[in-house]
This record gives sequence, C-alpha cells and structure tokens, in this order.
Amino acid sequence: MGIKRAFLIVLDSCGCGALPDAADFGDAGTNTLKSISKSSKFDIHTLKKMGMFNIDGVDFLEGDENHTAAICRLEEKSKGKDTTIGHWEISGIISEKPLPTYPNGFPKDVLDKFSAATGRGVLCNKPYSGTEVIKDYGEQHMKTGDLIVYTSADSVFQIAAHEEIVPIETLYEYCRMAREILVGEHGVGRVIARPFIGEPGNFTRTSNRHDFSIEPPKNTLLDDMKQSGLDVIAIGKIFDIFAGHGITEKTYTKGNTDGMVKTLEYADKDFTGLCFTNLVDFDMLYGHRNDVDGYAAALTEFDRWLPKFMEKMHDDDVLMITADHGCDPGYTCSTDHSREHIPFIMYGKGVKPVNLGTRKTYSDIGKTIAEMFGIKTEISGTSFLNEVLK
Repeated sequence: MGIKRAFLIVLDSCGCGALPDAADFGDAGTNTLKSISKSSKFDIHTLKKMGMFNIDGVDFLEGDENHTAAICRLEEKSKGKDTTIGHWEISGIISEKPLPTYPNGFPKDVLDKFSAATGRGVLCNKPYSGTEVIKDYGEQHMKTGDLIVYTSADSVFQIAAHEEIVPIETLYEYCRMAREILVGEHGVGRVIARPFIGEPGNFTRTSNRHDFSIEPPKNTLLDDMKQSGLDVIAIGKIFDIFAGHGITEKTYTKGNTDGMVKTLEYADKDFTGLCFTNLVDFDMLYGHRNDVDGYAAALTEFDRWLPKFMEKMHDDDVLMITADHGCDPGYTCSTDHSREHIPFIMYGKGVKPVNLGTRKTYSDIGKTIAEMFGIKTEISGTSFLNEVLK
C-alpha cells in the first residue's frame, strides 16, 4: 500500500533511558519517561495501547501485549544531545563533532563584534536559567538598553530583551547579526531571541521566541523530499531548526496545545508528503525547569489529543511519534538536556504492530520515510519500512 501523508511528531526531549555513553555527558542514570511516570499527573492510555510501554528498556511500566503500533527505541549516533543535532540526525545527518558550547561565556572578540554590530552593550554572558536571567538582569537592561546575552549547556547564544526597550523585529535583526558572526569555530547550533515583558520583580517571557539555526551541513531528508516534488510542512520550530532548508510550507506555534491544534488542521488538508511537528513545551517549560508534574500533565494532554487525530487519519496515512533527546525533569543534578534513547511509535492502517527492538541511529527514521515515498537519497540510516508494513 502506498503512503500519501506521513505525520512525524517530535515530543521535544521525551527520552526513554540513558544511552550507553551517557556518563561521558554527565547523564548516567537519566530517564525522562521513567521520571514523569512517577507523577500522579501521568495517565497515557492511548500511548500505552500503541506500545509505548513495550519499547526496550521501558520495564518500569506494564506493557500491552496487544499493542497497535510498530515500535522501537533509537540510539543517538551524533556527538551531542541538543535539539538541532537530534532533529538533523532524525533527518539523516550524523554529526561527528558536537556543536560548540560556552560554559564560561562567549569570548571577548565575539561579543565585541556583536556590540559593534548592534550598538548596544552586553549583560551577563554566562550559562543561566532563562527565567532567572531576566529576574537578575532585567532591570539593568531596562535602564541601560544593554542586551542580556546568555547560554546554557546547549550550543546556544540567547539574547533576552524587554519588548518595550527592544521591539521584536529589532531583536530578531540583532539575532540575525549574531548568526552572521557565529560561524566557523563559533558556529553555535542556535541563536535564540528571548523577549520578555513586565516590571522589575515581575518579568515574564513572551511567546515571541524565535530560533535562528545554523545551516545544515548537507542535504537532509527534507531537502530530498522537496526536490522530489513532495510537500514538507513544518509546524512549530521545525522551520527554524533546519534554517528553512527543505520546507515547502511553515506555521509557527505558541506551545504544545497550539501545535496540536495546527497538526489536527493539517489532517483535514490534502497534501502528499510529510507534516513535521515539534511540540516544544515538554523541553522548554518542564524538562529544563525540573517540573515532573508539569511534564507528566503535558504528555497526558497529548495522549488525550491523539484519538482525535487518529480519527482523521486516512487509510494511506502514517503517524510517527518520537523525540530528539532527553531532558529528565527528575534529574536534580542538572536542568540541561540528557543523552538518552528516543522512543519511536508508527501507527496506521497499513502498519504491523511489531517491536523492532533497539536501533543504532535516529537516522533510521529519515531513511524509512525516504523509502516510504520512493525517494533516492544519500542520507544516513537504514530503513525498516519492509519490517513494519503489512
């Protein structure tokens, strides 16, 4: 049976257990799914029925012997654990080197170039929590107009500014300037606009965040699909992660709920190809804030939404659910991403409910989608399409 539409949903950071080399990244023993499963807010009947609890390593939950979807877990072959590298690997690029990180802040020559370009000074310049950094530097920023520049354990250059001091479009332009500066050895994965509002003592970040990603080093699945005349629809931050490469249509979202609404809308549209959704709240709002209950409640919300989506699926549709890394909210030693396996669930009328065990790279997802649409491609990975189609 031919596949006309594939829906790939990334539950951003919903890892399912530490990788064999997790200790090298300071992540030994992390398990995002296990941590949230202990919460009273965790109630995912639909994902259980599909086979989430039958995946390798998910031995802390009781599986369903009659699960309805094809399942597996995948190892990350790239040297990293961030959003950009995770999505690139899903789409067929294995990164041999990690993107640069700045545990001691950015070097003076980078900041000098940035200040010269923007005409503004810089505050902070160190790894920081996004909510704490505006609490600690927001008032000074409002008084001076200097930009709050900070990073994290990830390869990011983040710029926080009050929307009344720096208009949104101006902040985006500053990010573009930083993106042009941050190349070569300082080619960070993402430059991120982090606008906020409010008064000292009561600052809040807004939903006008925007990511400016480094260009993929070579063609991904998305490029090959677009070049083959197929639709590649990006929902959420997918367009930003791939710097627009290989996308035929995009729609931004204001969080998980909005992302699910927009994905449901595309289930009613006629297209041929891939609808690629990222649900960012798991990572941004809950994983990084060690909020186990919030993370569990968000996954429960997604689980409640799934039947509505599945009702709209056509006979020649497939639904794939996965993640891009971990961000274990129960790992109190850190608020950063964790190096974990990712779960994979594939559901559709033409899909057999088989367990494929553990696979060696996230790229097997991209290779499988390429074969699904008959695309000749040089991306990494091994297709498992013949193992899952009826």
